[in-house]
Parts: sequence; C-alpha cells; structure tokens
Amino acid sequence: MVQDQLIRFPPTRRAVAKQQTRRRLIAAAKTLVAERGYEAATLRDVAAMAQMSTGAVFANFADKADLFNEVIIDDHADLLAQMKHAADEQATPRERLLSMLCAGYALRFPQLSLMQAQLGFSWSNDRGLEQRNRLGVRPILEVLAEVLRDGVRAGELTSAIDADLIAEMIWDNYVANYRHAIFDGWTVEALCERVAKQIDVLLDAYWIAGCREASASWPVSARGGEAALRAQPSRMIAETRAALRG
Repeated sequence: MVQDQLIRFPPTRRAVAKQQTRRRLIAAAKTLVAERGYEAATLRDVAAMAQMSTGAVFANFADKADLFNEVIIDDHADLLAQMKHAADEQATPRERLLSMLCAGYALRFPQLSLMQAQLGFSWSNDRGLEQRNRLGVRPILEVLAEVLRDGVRAGELTSAIDADLIAEMIWDNYVANYRHAIFDGWTVEALCERVAKQIDVLLDAYWIAGCREASASWPVSARGGEAALRAQPSRMIAETRAALRG
C-alpha cells in the first residue's frame, strides 16, 4: 500500500532536495564528531563541511543535539545493515550473534570518538530525543532476538529463553564494552573475546543437550582451549574488514 502511494504520488523536488540536504548535514556531523568529538564539532563547521550555510542547519534541525541524535539513528541503521550482512543463517545462534557483534566492533572501531560521544550523549539527552534514539535501536534488538528464536525453532535453545530480554542484555554488554576500547586501549579482538564470553554466560542455561558442544566455545577444552576461543573472533574480524574494504 505504501509503495503504491509512492508510485502514485512521488516525492516533490523540494522534498527530495530537503532530504538530500539532511543527508549531507548528517554525514558531515558524523565525520566531524568522529574526528573531534561532540563538543568540538560546531554547527558552523558542520555547515562548512557540507558546503552549506548555518541557516540550512537550523532549517532542518532544531539544534546541535537534534542533529547529533539523527547521526546516532543513522549510525544504528548502518550497524544494523552490517550485522545482517554478517549473520550466517547456517551457523549456531552463538556463532551468528558473535559474528554480528564482531562486525559491529570492526565497523565502529576506527570511529571511537563517535562511540564515546554516543555514550555520553545517551545520559545527557532529553526525553524526546532519547525516545527517538531508542526507536533506532529497536530494529537491532529485534534482529538479535530473532537469532535466538531461530535457535529455539531449530531445537538448539530451549523455549524457556526470553529472547527479547536476552537480546537486550547482549546489546547492553556490546555497548558497554566500548569503554574498554576508549579508556583501556582494547583492540577489536579483545572486544570480541569479551563479548563472546558474555554471550556464553547468557546462553549457558538455555542450550538443548548436545547443542552446547556444537557451539564454538562448548566445551572450550575440546576445541583447543582459550586459544581457539580467541581464534574464532579473529577470523570473523578479518572477514568483516575484508568485506568493508571490498
């Protein structure tokens, strides 16, 4: 129905131009925040990078916080696309989740200033902007939860699992781990190793008998100990980086 309406009533030139302007401003703001951090990225600089006037910024966004919130929403959309690309439908739930999250770390690691700004912004955000931000996260949570539901349908995970709750806990851990990269100098590999262990803890009670051993880290000793646990994220990171370069 929506598609039919778009065909019958295509966007006007003005609407298309406005959308293109917003996209250019969002892209410029994302680049500047990634390079300088949120506080140092001024609206004047954003406008200059987008080759527009500051009036164009205020014609499209209420203020700097409104613009950056759109940057975050746009960033979540990019992350969702990368996660979907990384998910292997034939893998175990644990392997699919790890592949998706490692792809996220590999994608965002070169932009830690952007991630640091997002973490700080989430606490200082006003209620309206935060609600819109959460709407951007919801599709990611739904994809993570669907991986778990696929595991239930495949007979790998028990039906007792609360897929929505576990997905939210996995996401919270994924985001919180960025602090180690920002403040402790952790590498992408270290982040992936950490989130792999967090996934294992969260899924431990829900594996169907026999499926635990089929997952990459169960039991660790049967697959070469901790070295094997570290090797799998490294392989996923290498594959993700190669895909991004391509």
